[in-house]
Amino acid sequence: MKRQLIFYALAAAIAAAACLIFGDSVSIAARGAFADSFAVHRTLVKSAPLALTAIGLIVAWRGGMFNIGGEGQLLMGALACALIYRLAPNLPFERAALLAGSAIAGGTYALIAAILYTKRGVNIVIGTILLNFIAMQIVSYAVRGPLQEPTHSIPQTASLPRELMFGRPNPQTDLHWGVLFAPVLAVACSIWLFRTAQGFRIRLVGSNFRAARAARIDADKHRTICMGVSGAIIGLAGGIEFLGTTGYLYDGFSPGWGFLGIPVALLGGLHPLGALASAFGFGAIIAGTKQLEAAGRADSSLVFAIQGAALLLFMLAQAVRTSSLRASSRIVEGSDA
Repeated sequence: MKRQLIFYALAAAIAAAACLIFGDSVSIAARGAFADSFAVHRTLVKSAPLALTAIGLIVAWRGGMFNIGGEGQLLMGALACALIYRLAPNLPFERAALLAGSAIAGGTYALIAAILYTKRGVNIVIGTILLNFIAMQIVSYAVRGPLQEPTHSIPQTASLPRELMFGRPNPQTDLHWGVLFAPVLAVACSIWLFRTAQGFRIRLVGSNFRAARAARIDADKHRTICMGVSGAIIGLAGGIEFLGTTGYLYDGFSPGWGFLGIPVALLGGLHPLGALASAFGFGAIIAGTKQLEAAGRADSSLVFAIQGAALLLFMLAQAVRTSSLRASSRIVEGSDA
């Protein structure tokens, strides 16, 4: 208990010091994230891809598949949208077809790493990291080659027509209806992972492989399933960003959503609902930092510094908690003896 109090006091002291040293900047950042409806909308738009990416990563990690390939899966989802629109414009239910294509592309790309792991023994972390770089190169080639806009003057695809993109409750802001996918999928994945038999088997495979094998659970099958679902959710994040925010694909389409989803998932306690709250906090940091940039007070690198500090504090809290639990366990064992 004393150690936990020390940790919380340390966190409070760091926050207080930040407010004293960067008082003006903290105030500007807070206004950029929460000052009015425009700021809140900006925060929600930044939060959506982070939340979806984190939810996808959590699904894989709960099954023991440490998917670090969110960036590549998100890019493949966005690429699928651009490709489908180029090859088959005017499809019936076109927006739904584009979103389905993004989910299938992300899921298929994640399955490559899953199959390499289950069939050939390729480390899942290494496999997914390398697939990120392959996806980046594929997108770079596509926007400079076969999918480049008609004038061939800018490395990007042609823009989607306005009517094909997600509607906006307020046309003056970037907020679009696609952000609703994040809470819906958070609830759905929570129910699936924690309230169904298959979710229990996936979590058992991830937490105790020997127990799963003793219960005659096909570990490779469930690992493949959770990776496919994980990639589909992250690919959908790319599709939603494509249809909701940009309307076209370009080199550097993702500012690192797939990588930022990792600390979001960790700070969310590896729970889909926790990822929603964590993503909102990170979205607020990004939105606030954009305001700081506009005011000439800082650049976007501050985002990574704040996120790193938050993650370190989280890891410290986890270490303190684990240490406290072990100490309590030793006390109980001693009293039983």
